[in-house]
Amino acid sequence: MNSQDLLKDLIAFPTISANPNRALIDYCAELLHKVGADVQIIEDERENKANLYATIGPKDVPGVLLSGHTDVVPVEGQAWTVPPFEMTKADGKLFGRGTTDMKGFVACALSAALKAGQMNLKTPLHLALSYDEEIGCVGVRSMIDMLADAPFRPRFCIVGEPTQMAVATGHKGKTACHVSCTGREGHSALAPNALNAIHLVCDMISFIRKLQEEVANSSVQDDDYDIPYTTLHVAKIEGGIAGNIVPNHAAFRFEIRNMLEDNPDVLLGRIRDYAEDLLAPLKAQFPEASIDVEITNTYPPLSTAKDAEVVSFVKSLTGSNATIKVAFGTEGGLFSSQLGIPTVVCGPGSMEQGHKPDEFVSVEQLTKCDAMLDALLERLEAGI
Repeated sequence: MNSQDLLKDLIAFPTISANPNRALIDYCAELLHKVGADVQIIEDERENKANLYATIGPKDVPGVLLSGHTDVVPVEGQAWTVPPFEMTKADGKLFGRGTTDMKGFVACALSAALKAGQMNLKTPLHLALSYDEEIGCVGVRSMIDMLADAPFRPRFCIVGEPTQMAVATGHKGKTACHVSCTGREGHSALAPNALNAIHLVCDMISFIRKLQEEVANSSVQDDDYDIPYTTLHVAKIEGGIAGNIVPNHAAFRFEIRNMLEDNPDVLLGRIRDYAEDLLAPLKAQFPEASIDVEITNTYPPLSTAKDAEVVSFVKSLTGSNATIKVAFGTEGGLFSSQLGIPTVVCGPGSMEQGHKPDEFVSVEQLTKCDAMLDALLERLEAGI
């Protein structure tokens, strides 16, 4: 099966992160078993989601890993003009949810694996398909635990997120947090006698905005990124019941997208210190007052040296002479930092199309990805 046929089938599985992905994983496993791949399924606790790790070729030497996630973002509230879970081909574009992010690459990787099964590879091809990447690289962690105990780890990793087939050497890390503020309720006519939790939230957010300004002006700058510094971003606020009640609880969510050189724990430490300073003069009158900062998800940045062997290797497959860095995060930072696998990001399409209605990947981009992976198979057959 070619990559377009495989992409058509993959899109038909509505693997929104809130849904199971097991049917898609079983579909891929069946195809891979037919060509003699060694396939491992790593289930989650509910057994309705799973990772897939497959090896084609010898098992006693490190190979090249192709990594992609199988989940997609929701389509609700978006004005699609084509069916999101059917592939529509028009004007040299393939439309459907996940075409760019990132079932296009998964289809190319599957196609390459099927071809590899008919070859006599001297160096193995590995395929890693994960779940729940869109909610913070959650599912892939059990696969990383498995690889940590494996006798051989891949020599290189290519994460196929959309880069328009450019070779990306880095992305920022992410720390997502939930802040819960407790005050004291009261009648709005007597508001000064209460402690408004929404006011605590506002003070905390004001500090985060000032911290962002400080970081933007004084921290490490890397012009390879669209935004060349660490960012802090408030995403959601919750609080209040009625207009005549001073709220006793409010909360918000924020995230840090950090450069490798900026430790998010240091920034979180400053935010927590500010929270303590904010509460200190209030505790005598409102002993129940509290501000809790909880980390809900985190993954590390990817920072691969431009002169690393994996970079020159993948550039030789694509014919590229340059490298980029991407704004979005991937599981690449986990493969690199936790397993020591040299990693780059390179895949078809542009994230400009990701998470939008009428998402698409161009046929040209899919063809370029197929060509890169065909070149990879030639190298694996020869033994790199």
